[in-house]
Amino acid sequence: MSVLVYTENWEGKFKKMSFELVSYANQIAKMLNTNTIVLSIGKVSNEELQSLGKFGASKILNVQDDRLNYLENKAFTSIITQTVEKVDTQVIVLSNNFSGKALAPRLSARLKAGFISGATSLPSNIDPFTVKKKVFSGNAFSNVIIKTPKKIITLFQNSFQIIEDNKEAVIENFTPELNDSDFKTILKSSQKFSGKILLTDAEIVVSAGRGMKGPENWKPIEELADLLGAATACSRPVSDEGWRPHTEHVGQTGKVIAPNLYFAVGISGAIQHLAGVSSSKYIVAINKDPDAPIFSAADYGIIGDAFKVLPDIINAVKDLKSSN
Repeated sequence: MSVLVYTENWEGKFKKMSFELVSYANQIAKMLNTNTIVLSIGKVSNEELQSLGKFGASKILNVQDDRLNYLENKAFTSIITQTVEKVDTQVIVLSNNFSGKALAPRLSARLKAGFISGATSLPSNIDPFTVKKKVFSGNAFSNVIIKTPKKIITLFQNSFQIIEDNKEAVIENFTPELNDSDFKTILKSSQKFSGKILLTDAEIVVSAGRGMKGPENWKPIEELADLLGAATACSRPVSDEGWRPHTEHVGQTGKVIAPNLYFAVGISGAIQHLAGVSSSKYIVAINKDPDAPIFSAADYGIIGDAFKVLPDIINAVKDLKSSN
């Protein structure tokens, strides 16, 4: 028996999300009195793989294949399925991101395993296996019970702390059986963002809405984000109007994020938007409308004109940084 966690890598490097997953899986393994095994797909150095032992991984299965440089759902599902059979896994843990959302349902069908998406905490009970998750666009919690022998969990980003549990992880190369039928997608081109922080990785996000009145007024948002080492985001109406790229749209129909700090500038706070940001640790709202719904979700609120408030915040951050 074991707990298996699939960790993504980005150009051969692991990010905080991977360490959260391994920490989470390792705590479940302790509850089940078993060990934590990590599956890594792609070209990653042994040194980078070994770093996962710091968070409790006792074994790392390393799969390398030139055809696996991008997510191919069928091939990755086959690899994870074969890994589950190889290590006799009881619980499979993935991230609740785009790849996790694509792979987990396929694995659930293939393994006949119960599936919980977007878990926010460790199982509250092992028998029956019960895990808490958010429902109704983050407005409520549900305790979900899985009764199948194998169980699949996708973990919501930033919902679990990184816990060190230093182990000397054994790295084992694994070559699963794959054939050409596993590869149906042909990647003809790709574009990568450079020089900016991705929303899914950001600890701090500075987001704005129609209250900024136009794309020409976005400079203070970008300046504050640069000062804080933050990512920029926007509400759906802003991306629909073409003021900002759709890659920055957060909300129910955009990216769902969970940063430690989320600034909502000139955003009214419709339920669709809050569904994408309600898991933020702290929300700071700036809006001149005291009755804006965003204030009901905010931890800190500033009632005022964003064009007057933002310069004061920017200057305060500059003063604080210069004093350090």
